[in-house]
Amino acid sequence: MLQNPLQVRLEKLEPWQQITFMACLCERMYPNFAMFCEQTEFAEARVYRDILDSVWEILTVKSAKVNFERQLEKLEDVIPSSEDFEIYGVLPAIDACVALSSLLHGLLDREEGLYESMQEISQQSVLTVAQLELANTGVEITNDNQKQNQAVCEEWDVQWAIFRPLREATERDIELIKDLRQELREDCVSNIGISL
Repeated sequence: MLQNPLQVRLEKLEPWQQITFMACLCERMYPNFAMFCEQTEFAEARVYRDILDSVWEILTVKSAKVNFERQLEKLEDVIPSSEDFEIYGVLPAIDACVALSSLLHGLLDREEGLYESMQEISQQSVLTVAQLELANTGVEITNDNQKQNQAVCEEWDVQWAIFRPLREATERDIELIKDLRQELREDCVSNIGISL
């Protein structure tokens, strides 16, 4: 596990802030899944997109009702297996699915699950970056050397950049949620630099 002071601070967020933070990280991992689907025709990237959109909807639309168990079933149908594909892209695609799955599990078990899911997704996003660095350089990223790795540092910086405005919000701020979503969608660049 790669450690960062951010992890301790996440705990202090309100549930809506935690869900928004997780949705933002999944949004950043979405291009990894979409690119994989495009390359392999394994599944429709739309499935991931629709599930994630349903999470954004409960954050921004008061009357929204979503069956997260059903969403989880839909997601499970499109998770690729690394044994079935030779290309590297299957790994970040799986990571993206695991992150979205953690988010859905957190939503199904809000009492216990949100904080745990948030830690998992934060870690998952950093590990996707660390794995790619290992594949490219042959150097494993550890707690001791992570500060020397630009890509991993940039990933933590982005997570901090998502966390800060959330932490400053005193109440559920629909505009802030929409702005974060919009910004990530317009950038459309994933945590490992894949752009759609």
